Amino acid sequence: MKVRASIKKICKNCRLVHRKNKLLIICTNSKHKQRQLKKPNFKN
Repeated sequence: MKVRASIKKICKNCRLVHRKNKLLIICTNSKHKQRQLKKPNFKN
């Protein structure tokens, strides 16, 4: 699973999915799996 700030579909089989407030890309090719990087929320 690649963690990136900007996720993009790599091929026609890639699907954009929302799970637990995270953006994921799921594909039949396991090398195309991606998750969007989230910045931590710091409380001051």
